[in-house]
Amino acid sequence: MKSAYELAMERLSSQEPTRKVSDALKKTLAEIDTTYQAKIAERETFLGTKIAGARAVGAHEEAAILQEELARDLRGIREEWDRKKEQARSAN
Repeated sequence: MKSAYELAMERLSSQEPTRKVSDALKKTLAEIDTTYQAKIAERETFLGTKIAGARAVGAHEEAAILQEELARDLRGIREEWDRKKEQARSAN
């Protein structure tokens, strides 16, 4: 006897055919991932150092502002990352 989850998955797979991902698309998506992972690491390193410095000298308000800036920057990078991946998928 199948569970409700298994039945739902069967219905979904019958309604939407599985898409095969070409090697070119895989390569493009991997390049996009690498680029945006590097952007995230760069922002975390740059602002993380400033945040740590601000906390070390007791400037907690400045550290909080920098933390918010980091969160905003990371959110923007992730949104752009998702957009680029969707563009790559829709182009193929």
